[in-house]
Amino acid sequence: MAGGGAVAGVKAAGPPISKGQEYFAFGLITSLFFLWGFSYGLLDVLNKHFQTFFGITKLQSTLLQVAYFGAYIVYSPVVGVFISRFGYKKGIYMGLSLYAIGALMFWPSAHFEKYGGFVGAAFIIACGLATLEVCANSYVTVLGSPEQAAFRLNFSQSFNGLASFVGPLIASKYFFGDGNTDGGLGTVQYVYLAVACLGAAVMVLFFFAKLPEITDEDMDMSQAAKGFSDDRPLWKRKHTVFGFLTQFCYVGAQVAVASFVINYLTDKHDFTDSKASQMFSYMQITFMVGRFASTPLMKYFSVPMITLIYGTMCSVFSLVAAFTGGRAGLASLFIIFFFESCIYPNVFTMATSRLGVYTKRGASLVVMGVGGGAAFPPLQGALADARTSQLSYVIPFLGFFTVTLYSGAMMIYESRLPKENLEGGNTLAYTGSKEEAEVEKLEAPAHRS
Repeated sequence: MAGGGAVAGVKAAGPPISKGQEYFAFGLITSLFFLWGFSYGLLDVLNKHFQTFFGITKLQSTLLQVAYFGAYIVYSPVVGVFISRFGYKKGIYMGLSLYAIGALMFWPSAHFEKYGGFVGAAFIIACGLATLEVCANSYVTVLGSPEQAAFRLNFSQSFNGLASFVGPLIASKYFFGDGNTDGGLGTVQYVYLAVACLGAAVMVLFFFAKLPEITDEDMDMSQAAKGFSDDRPLWKRKHTVFGFLTQFCYVGAQVAVASFVINYLTDKHDFTDSKASQMFSYMQITFMVGRFASTPLMKYFSVPMITLIYGTMCSVFSLVAAFTGGRAGLASLFIIFFFESCIYPNVFTMATSRLGVYTKRGASLVVMGVGGGAAFPPLQGALADARTSQLSYVIPFLGFFTVTLYSGAMMIYESRLPKENLEGGNTLAYTGSKEEAEVEKLEAPAHRS
């Protein structure tokens, strides 16, 4: 979401908080992105580990991705209704509880060596993460200065990239390295026990955090204060509906790229599983660097323009990876990881702008697009089984090209909006003052961060 000037007269629900409490809350919200990235990073390595341990095909191993990302399709609408009725903080409690329960279920699944148990556990973890995604993306734009709302969203999501690097690095040591000498599932039990404890610890910290609550009525009054009124139902907001479809295709492409990196490296580059996992973690570092490096660009260039360029780069180099192989193919993967970096938060920002009373429902719809991660990996896995892991990288191209089309359309869409509507976004920002929460007038993402 974007930043801008102030419009007084509307208060956020809940008691005011101090600056120290605001920073504490922001840190906790940012930790939710770390949990998501860490869990996701482990999942992609488990995909390859289970192929070896259970003797399953690449296509069969993608059941983990289907369960994990399919949960976003199933559960995100539930989250939108829940937080509209009970608020963000209770939604965070629900998400962290499901996250910890799902992680604990990895223990009996590993003990009894049941692949189906891992698939079910991944689904429960993802239900929790779907909840946290809806809450965290919105809350980051609320806490702190409204002028830096989009900057904060990209900054917080950068820790998603950090965790995505840490996950494969830990997995390379304990799943494939000396910490797992028998190639079994024992280390998986303890890694996910630690994940469950981490989720529980964060939930305890949230219990002591004071978080301002933003209601649907607050969002609607904010829109009215800016002179921007739109009574159309959510399904008629084309930028949101197509934003959901774009997010579906983009996340599908991102997950597909990551799911078969280790196969790509071991099939054609003579990497061991452990070395390939380490290389995957280096690619995640590239993703993280891309996030931090891209965030300042929001101050100088429009979000649709940045997303258009980044989507085009990912499209081009996914084809290079598919048709060249060798060092060029390896370099292409690193380039893709760099330019994937800010696409997700940028699409979220564009798709949820100017929604007013539908903000929470719109956010849950766009997060539901994460379910694309359940659709693309099976397609890529089937092509990898039929042909090669290298050629299967034509599948991500389809998702990345959708990003290019959507961001180009958003540039045209926003250029046609009246200037006063572009200057008023849709985000409420809690200023962190000790006296009150104010509704802020935020500039649209096409103009300011």
